[in-house]
Amino acid sequence: MKSSIGESIKLSVFGESHSEAIGAVLEGLPAGKIIDFDYILSQMERRAPGRDNTTTNRKEDDIPEIISGVLNGVTTGAPLTLIIKNKDHISKNYDNLKNMPRPSHSDYAAYMKYNGFNDVRGGGHFSGRLTAPIVAAGAICRSILKEYGITVGGHIFNIGNVTDRQFDPVNVSAKELDALSSRYFSVIDSNCETEMRKEIETARQELDSVGGSVELAAVGLPVGIGNPMFRGVENILSNIIYGIPAVKGVSFGEGFGYSVLRGSKANDSMCYDENGKVVCKTNHCGGITGGITNGMPLTVMVALKPTPSISMPQETVNLKTKTNETLVIEGRHDPCIVPRALPALEAALALGILDLMSEGGKL
Repeated sequence: MKSSIGESIKLSVFGESHSEAIGAVLEGLPAGKIIDFDYILSQMERRAPGRDNTTTNRKEDDIPEIISGVLNGVTTGAPLTLIIKNKDHISKNYDNLKNMPRPSHSDYAAYMKYNGFNDVRGGGHFSGRLTAPIVAAGAICRSILKEYGITVGGHIFNIGNVTDRQFDPVNVSAKELDALSSRYFSVIDSNCETEMRKEIETARQELDSVGGSVELAAVGLPVGIGNPMFRGVENILSNIIYGIPAVKGVSFGEGFGYSVLRGSKANDSMCYDENGKVVCKTNHCGGITGGITNGMPLTVMVALKPTPSISMPQETVNLKTKTNETLVIEGRHDPCIVPRALPALEAALALGILDLMSEGGKL
């Protein structure tokens, strides 16, 4: 399995959902950067399971332990390694999944690729559990980006048919992103939270799950980060964002909305602001042109599919007996992963941006 990504800043993730521990290694971090442990814990808390009916009732402390690359709270320049102990797992709930793959889960594809040796307990290395060390690593990257005036954040855009407002793509601010990133159920319009929670609860009561999407943004990026063709900002960020389980769509700025526009409406008119800075009056491009940042806020929409592990009976096959079967999944699963996926996606965005900044010689 290849579980690493990045060029100048490289992230490697290890462990499985029910292994003794999970963790991550960050290589390429500059030396002398202060590690804000309280901030790391605040982001871990946003992703933590078992907080209410919108999540699985699995309970994990999720307190990262940094075992290398930091001395006296400061990065040394050596690879930074962090581990998170797994404590609350019930592996017997997954015994029947070794031969009866869950529909739309990785079980069957992984069984075939790894000749049946893949770990299905809790999803193994394919589990959303692996986003915990990504959130921790991302929090470190977010703190470093803050030193350079770059702020990353996001909000739940929709859950099922309940939709939040979008960011103002021209005027989204660091203050707004920081406020959203301090909350678990992050929405711009607080009035839609109740309806989103109802949507999740309805799915849970019906032994089902529900999907949704999140909108991410980054402000303070300098002009000129990225490259044309195959090392563009969209290329790099999409690559790492798709590493978060359940992501099935990524679009930047206007995204697929461009397909119905004319150039006269899609083009972002440019001008000098009162400080003599070149800005765009609109931001359909989401802060990226030609694969390179243009100084406007970077905006990304990410779609997440419903959790495939649902409790209602589903049709599947028995790989051992080669018969068609009905599967009833046991275990503890999120009726909607969107709220807990948001901090993981923010972390992925921060990791990708820090890699691009380092590659561009901006650190």
